[in-house]
Amino acid sequence: KLRAISFSNNSCYLPPLRCPAVTHFEPHDGSPECYLIHGGRTPNNELSSSLYMLSMDSRGCNRKVTLRCQEKELVGDVPSARYGHTLSVIHSRGKSACVLFGGRSYMPPTERTTENWNSVVDCPPQVFLIDLEFGCSSAHTLPELTDGQSFHVALAREDCVYFLGGHILSSDCRPPRLIRLRVELLLGSPVITCNVLHEGLSITSAITTPVGYHEYMVFGGYQSETQKRMECTYVGLDDVGVHMEPREPPQWTSEISHSRTWFGGSLGKGSALVAVPSEGNPTPPDAYHFYQLSFQKEQDGEASAQVCSQESTDFEDSAPLEDSEELYFGREPHELEYSSDGEGDTYNEEDEEDESQTGYWVKCCLSCQVDP
Repeated sequence: KLRAISFSNNSCYLPPLRCPAVTHFEPHDGSPECYLIHGGRTPNNELSSSLYMLSMDSRGCNRKVTLRCQEKELVGDVPSARYGHTLSVIHSRGKSACVLFGGRSYMPPTERTTENWNSVVDCPPQVFLIDLEFGCSSAHTLPELTDGQSFHVALAREDCVYFLGGHILSSDCRPPRLIRLRVELLLGSPVITCNVLHEGLSITSAITTPVGYHEYMVFGGYQSETQKRMECTYVGLDDVGVHMEPREPPQWTSEISHSRTWFGGSLGKGSALVAVPSEGNPTPPDAYHFYQLSFQKEQDGEASAQVCSQESTDFEDSAPLEDSEELYFGREPHELEYSSDGEGDTYNEEDEEDESQTGYWVKCCLSCQVDP
């Protein structure tokens, strides 16, 4: 079921964004759990340069979540408006910072004409460090990074960020390279070291979901302009470096195999949500097929992939789907299974106004035997 999320009264407006950079900021040193959202394309085809912090404001007795959205003002070398980039959280010497890299933006105003007004270019290959406490941003140019790139994967562990795949617009290629960025947050200026490896994946717009401690499954995306990437890759980060191994892909359904586009996001705990637009003649408006992909570890330690279909084409009360990450605030999979969101519930719009009068029947525990 898709339900509208309500925001607290002290929240700012969060516009619908396509291809923003989204990262999860785990609770750290008293800081609450939140999601950081930067950039993206608006419905007016404009690019955003804002940084939003999305956190949970409250959770009612019927498990309905209220979110708080706040815009973080940045000073210093502020990243320009862009989309298709990545945002990662690193920890070094007891401090935290955000690493922003890549993306695309419109051509500089001095180069834009009527013919190329909507033409985009890769942003300069700069690395931005953002201090979330004070909102200070600094730009760093590294000699190892000679080309801008977009729609890559960023995986962070402690003080290192690994950039995997991506597309270079100037040469129209997806180089199979792997970039390792190490950031030391010293008292003075930070020290950034970069190593470019050539053992990565030629992939763009991939979906990444965690399957363990700094262990991920990378799947989906595209290996060329017209060809989807149907393989799955295990990626593990440790003190030595990064390890990648191919994994047996699931039995993709015919809708997935024959679709031209697909996208999705992580649901946490080895699960991911995949959405495929419905195709037909005429094309059904706002119709999508949903699939939940689950990765489970077998007894011998190998990872196996399983897929189950969760098809839905009812979007009467839902906002249009956009390419985005799934935002998942601390709900365990078993809570979703036994919560009031299951089958048999009916959504009561009056609950939006006054939850003291009407509400949902929920089980107080997993073994509850009370008959409502």
